[in-house]
Amino acid sequence: MAENQISVVIADDQELVRTGFSLILEAQAGITVVGEAADGVECIDVARRLRPDVVLADIRMPRLDGLEVVRQLAGPGASDPLNVVLITTYDQDDYVRTGLRNGACGFLLKDASPELLVEAVRAAARGDALVSPAVTVRLLRRIEETERAPAPSNAAAAGLSQREMEIVHRVAVGRTNQEICDELFLSLSSVKTYLARIQTKLDARNRVEVAAWAWEHNAVHPTR
Repeated sequence: MAENQISVVIADDQELVRTGFSLILEAQAGITVVGEAADGVECIDVARRLRPDVVLADIRMPRLDGLEVVRQLAGPGASDPLNVVLITTYDQDDYVRTGLRNGACGFLLKDASPELLVEAVRAAARGDALVSPAVTVRLLRRIEETERAPAPSNAAAAGLSQREMEIVHRVAVGRTNQEICDELFLSLSSVKTYLARIQTKLDARNRVEVAAWAWEHNAVHPTR
């Protein structure tokens, strides 16, 4: 494999889905599909053996679901965690919070555009997070429906400033660093500095765990 090539393992119980994803990704410069799996147990075996840069795993799979797959491959207990992007459908967004807590570095709808699939793989490979905009919208709607307000004490307890909370919120709804720059009128270096400080305060390994903290503590404002 060429240097800097992104290696990917695709896990889904539908062969048509695996084939479709593989064709899309293989057509991209710098991305190579190195393995496939038809269930969760096989996915863990293949991923641990091949050590790909990114694992694409469906949430609903035989023998072992994607939530357990991501916990074993990327969770807090994983000695050498992998980057796992979970594939979800519209009726599965209840699982997003659990997936984030278990270490997922992205969520993608199964009917996402080819461009978004490629973007999710590239983001995961560089340790970034991408949550499908449609998934984010549904999560925000769920918060509105249940009228769950964010708890102000959460920010104080974590030692986060108002500006840091503004950034945490944007990370949780899938904003990129550049989008955060544009919305808050900050430089890219400032955003990176804030994120590093936030991760230290929350004891988070990456921006995905920052997002998980935000969702878990109701620190996401649906009106923003």
